[in-house]
Amino acid sequence: GDLRSVLITSVLSLERLELDLFRGRHHWVPSTQRLFGGQIVGQALVAAACAVSHDEQVHSLHCYFVRAGDPKVPVLYEVERTRTGKSFSVRSVKAIQHGKPIFTCQASFQLSQESPVQHQFTMPAVPPPEELLTQEELIQKFLQNPNLAERYRKHLNKIQAENVPIDIKPVNPPNMFCLEVQEPKQLLWVRARGYIGETDMKLHCCVAAYISDYAFLGTALLPHRQHHVKFMVSLDHSMWFHAPFRADHWMLYECESPWAGGCRGLVQGRLWRRDGVLAVTCVQEGVIRVEQTPNPSKL
Repeated sequence: GDLRSVLITSVLSLERLELDLFRGRHHWVPSTQRLFGGQIVGQALVAAACAVSHDEQVHSLHCYFVRAGDPKVPVLYEVERTRTGKSFSVRSVKAIQHGKPIFTCQASFQLSQESPVQHQFTMPAVPPPEELLTQEELIQKFLQNPNLAERYRKHLNKIQAENVPIDIKPVNPPNMFCLEVQEPKQLLWVRARGYIGETDMKLHCCVAAYISDYAFLGTALLPHRQHHVKFMVSLDHSMWFHAPFRADHWMLYECESPWAGGCRGLVQGRLWRRDGVLAVTCVQEGVIRVEQTPNPSKL
């Protein structure tokens, strides 16, 4: 079989219709039957990257999800060359379905510049990915438990069947069936499945955009596992790219949620290279609606 990452060969590949007009088709649709937000962000960045010179690299992007995406029809990406400067260039992307925008994004690109002003946080100390089980292996372990309730079994089989093109190894995997309150923090080793290789850094950034949206907003739910989620969707997504990285190599995704309220949750994430270099920072806000519990605690 083809060892190249499916994220490159199909998920993030766009068809160029005009100079700054592209069409994207879909690969992975979550069980919500909406388009996966990470795919729209990744494809929009692919489109924006086609409108800058080879030497310019993306350093930030800011996106809004304005309508639910329809997985049954392609997405059109319209790029506007908002500004091309000496050091920085801005490209605006509008994703369209059924004649209406479903998503807007602005991406800023920079020509490489050296500076003595440099610092970063320190990467958390965690076991290496080789010592941990993948999400699939953890699910397999749960499924082998003969006492597993049928509804949990169905839920796990559904996750297994989704076939996400990302490898994930949780550092402290929560017991999926324990409703204990947890801190709104999680650490995951992540990488793209398959081989991408030494290529234009912009492509690795597009893949990281795809990866960064997976399981991200769920961090805000960790202290509220007693509630049944009715509706959860991303409102916006921002990313800052700090250092070169390979999206097909293991990176540590450190996620935390500093706040939730008003039917919204905020999550922050950092993608660390194995050698301790901070590669990417992400922030997202999403809508989280849960069923109002009929029996509030009397405590």
